[in-house]
Amino acid sequence: MVEWATMMVRSLGLLAAFISLISASALDWHSITIAADPVTIREILDEPRSFHLKQVVLQGTVRNVQPLDPYKLPAGTTCYGAYLFYLEDDTASINVAVFGTCGVPLVKDPDVEEGTRVELHATIQAPSHGGYYLSFQGLKVAGEREGVIQAVADHITPLPE
Repeated sequence: MVEWATMMVRSLGLLAAFISLISASALDWHSITIAADPVTIREILDEPRSFHLKQVVLQGTVRNVQPLDPYKLPAGTTCYGAYLFYLEDDTASINVAVFGTCGVPLVKDPDVEEGTRVELHATIQAPSHGGYYLSFQGLKVAGEREGVIQAVADHITPLPE
């Protein structure tokens, strides 16, 4: 009986430590995402390797919104509702891809309009490192020499005028 009680206390101690670690990680992650300062687009374009696959916050004006036709992933799943636009700030502009919903046919207008000021949480892709990117023709494989730099939208929030 004493062994069982000792084992339970140890298990509860490990569980408490695990919960504490997860809680601390969640709090740290939350503060990082809220406290992230916007980056200028020029910084990204000047040093794309430094930002490749990094999450950033950008602010700017939406330009040239282009809905995309449904596209297929390499596994064969069809995705709907994707669109592209340019985000322009005082320093430059960058192509932004908004992925569609895959596997569920739907008709959906883009979430942004020409001229709207937004805050964009995005992952930067410089696919000359290898990978895929969205184009006006759908999903494309990047070649080794291709210099495409784009932001893949994670979250878009309109800014007050």
